[in-house]
This record gives sequence, C-alpha cells and structure tokens, in this order.
Amino acid sequence: MKFEEQLDVYLRARFTLILLETSEEQRALQLIKEMCDRTQRRCLAWDSADGYQWLSELAGTSAPVAKDPMTALDAVERMDGSSSTLFILKDFHDAWTNPQIRRKLRSVAQKLRTTRKSILITSHSTSIPEEFRDEVFIMNFPLPDAAAIEEVLNNLTRSPSVKVNLTALGREKIIQAALGLTASQAQRVFSKALVQDGVLDERAIDLVTEEKKQIIRESQALEYYPVLESPNNVGGLGALKEWLRLRERAFTQEAREYGLPSPKGIALIGIPGTGKSLTAKMIGGLWRMPLLRLDVGALFGSLVGESEERARRALHLAETVAPCILWIDEIEKALAHGGLDAGTSTRVFANILTWMQEKTAPVFVVATANDISSIPPELLRKGRFDEIFFLDLPTPEERKEIFGVHLRKRRRLPEDYDLEKLAELSEGYVGSEIEQAIIEAMYYGFNDNLREFTTEDILIALERTVPLSVAQRENVAALRSWLLEGRAQSASFSLAQEAEHQFVKIVRGDAAADDAQ
Repeated sequence: MKFEEQLDVYLRARFTLILLETSEEQRALQLIKEMCDRTQRRCLAWDSADGYQWLSELAGTSAPVAKDPMTALDAVERMDGSSSTLFILKDFHDAWTNPQIRRKLRSVAQKLRTTRKSILITSHSTSIPEEFRDEVFIMNFPLPDAAAIEEVLNNLTRSPSVKVNLTALGREKIIQAALGLTASQAQRVFSKALVQDGVLDERAIDLVTEEKKQIIRESQALEYYPVLESPNNVGGLGALKEWLRLRERAFTQEAREYGLPSPKGIALIGIPGTGKSLTAKMIGGLWRMPLLRLDVGALFGSLVGESEERARRALHLAETVAPCILWIDEIEKALAHGGLDAGTSTRVFANILTWMQEKTAPVFVVATANDISSIPPELLRKGRFDEIFFLDLPTPEERKEIFGVHLRKRRRLPEDYDLEKLAELSEGYVGSEIEQAIIEAMYYGFNDNLREFTTEDILIALERTVPLSVAQRENVAALRSWLLEGRAQSASFSLAQEAEHQFVKIVRGDAAADDAQ
C-alpha cells in the first residue's frame, strides 16, 4: 500500500495525532496535498514563520492567523469539525518541550476523536515525550522508489540541451544505484554528473556511490568500505564464487520481472584467516554494490534504550542506501556482553535477527563467524540466510592459487617460484599465514643487499611459523564438525562427497600427537 493510501486509511479511522518522520518535507507535502484533493479533504499547513496556509484545493474562506504554537492549537480546536480537515504542523516537535504546549496538544488530540479533524506533525525524528506514547501514531515517510527516481531523471533530461548517453540497461543501473537517496539528493547528483562530465552516462554511478558515502558517515555504527577486491584476488573457494556469480544479476529489474526474489544473505563460518572478510569485500566488487560494515561494538551505548535506537538507526540507514551489502563481521561478538549488560546485547541481537527475517529492502547480509559455540541456533536457521558456507583449510590446489595471488599482489611473477613445492610444504596453513610468509621472505631479501627473495626464503618463513591449525587444533576440529554434520556447505566444493575429502591433514599436529604417545 502506498503512503498516500495508508494515510487516508488512518485519517478515515479517526487517528487524531500522527507523527510523520521525514527529511523530505516538500515531497511529503506534495503527496499529502494530492491525497487531500483526491479525497475532498481540507488541508492546512502551519509553521512558526508563516502561520497557517491552505494546502488543498478545497479551502475555507481564510486561514486562521496563528504564528505561535499555542494559538495554532487553539485554531485547530475552534475550527468547524463537520468537514474532514487535516492540520499539518511543521517542526512542531521543537515546541512540545514546553509543558503547557504538551498538555494543550494532548487535550486537543483527545477532543478531536469525536470530530473529523486530525493533526499531522512532520519531524526528522521519531523521538516523542513519554506521555504521548498512547496518543501519537508514528509513520515513516518512504524514500522514492524506482518510478519516482526515474521521474526525477526524466525531468532533468527532458531538455534538448541535456546530453544523455545511456542504454536501457545503463539507465536502469543508475536508477538502481540512486535508490536510497531522497529525490533532492538524486537530482543533485544527476546534475553534478552533467556539469562534471558534460553528459549523463554510466560514470554517474560512481558519483551516486559517493553521495551514499556521505550518508553513511552520519552513522557511528556503519563503515563504508571501498570496492577494491575482485574474485581474482581471492584464492580457492570455487563453490562459493560460483554461487555468487549465479546471483550477480539478482538485483536487476530483469530478475524482478522474471519473478526472482532478491538474495537475503550468506553466513561464512570457518577457521580464522581463511578469507571470510576478504570474501565479503570481494562480493561488493563482483556485484558493484556498496559495502557497509556493521560495527557491533559501536552499537552499545550507556543510556537506557540507546543501544536499541542505534541498532534501529543503523539498519534503517542500510535500507536507505540499498541495494547494498551489509557485512556483520564476527557476528558472535554481538552476544559478547551477555549477562553483564542487563540484557541489552540480547535485545540488540534480537532486533537484528527480526530485521534479517522481515526485511524487504534489497540488503544482502554477509555474516562471518569464528566461534560457532557462541552462535544461537535461531541465527542460522533457514529464512535469515540463503546459504551457510564453511571455509576450511585450503587444499593443495587452493594453496597454489593463494601463493600466486599474493605474489602478483607484490608485483612478482608466480612462474618464478616453485608453487608446487610451496603448496606441498604449506599443508595446514591458511591464506593469511601464507601471505605473511611471503612478506617475511621479502624482508629476508630486502635486508640481504636488496636481492630478490626466493622459494627457499618463503619455505624458511613457513617453517618458522606455527600455523593456527596446530595452535588451535581443537577449535579447528569443532568447526569442521559443522561440515561433516551437513549444517553448512563447503565453500570449495559443491558436492558433499568431494567436501568430505577436502579436509587437509594437520601433519605437524599429527606428528606431535604421535610423539606424545
């Protein structure tokens, strides 16, 4: 149901006091005016500068003269209630800090229940005095949808002097990228593209992304990550990459017309250092979507209700910039305060779970976790994630690929190194440990008269490193049980039979265990 239709229902149901949260006052007033004209309802708008002005075509003889809040409420009370009338009070939340005005507003709202008059207050916030909890109905004004953004684009490009170089697909991409912006923000960024480039083309997508960055900076709990990684920067994980490529076009209009629902998200469970965080960054590059990281620690505040409000605001902001990817790193830390914070972390976590289940905005959630023992079962049940992937120790072929990725990253040719030998002797090492071994080998060469580091240098660095698979052998075994029990899909292999043979033996650990016996 559209906003105008919802508002009409509430007014006919005699909702006498409505708070409309919006930063788009002008667009909201235009839609309200159209609704009032269509339903033959009188509409007056008030502000402290100009007083009352008729907004609807169906108007009275003259608008009441009232520039202060108390007189404005008196005018609402005195006006004839036989005709359906809507009073819009702009920024009235600034006035209800006065106890007398709060009392007056409550009294007027209660008296209006037997009339056909209603009060609508526009505000940028849903914060209301405690005594209004049972009196006020809160509405959120929706951001412009694709049709509204397209109208903004059409109005801007209607002039023959405006140069446009967009295919049908390019036009859709720009409109899709602008979803989450207000109408004025969209118009501003389109105009900037025209001025900067002299033509409106697909380069405007980058400008739209920059505009969304500015919005993200308003939040303390969200961090915008630049999209720099690609699948070529991630070694192995073939099954996961294929799953992602299959859904690369899932957020397009073409997919919606086909009847495909937008993907909800994935959970990445695995051993630390296997590339969970890197994968989250890679998805943003593959799908060309904004990547937002939710800082769970920043959600918690000292005041009562502050943490829940921060979580609500952060999730709403993610929906605002959608379509996007929301990365919740080490999600098990959301419950790290459990029992020590009077249940705040539990409530915050419950809010996140509810939002993940019920969200309709195209926000793709990527949750990573290292400690599965802290994850409640309700998090990983179907409905919240499309798939749960397990990232195990890399296989020999994957280790070869990882060595190649990090050597190219350091401007070296993989062909100059014995990758077969490196892969063979790095069994039990994760991607981050392999990267550090290469960096360590570079130090060997750098401090030896700037010579080029060799395969032997890397092997020495590996030998001096105790891999996590040995240091935390029990934890690795506990994580692997998830795959063996069928509770997750292998990120490397699509078939379960292959995944069963994926496990890399922890050679050094086995040897140590044999010696102990």
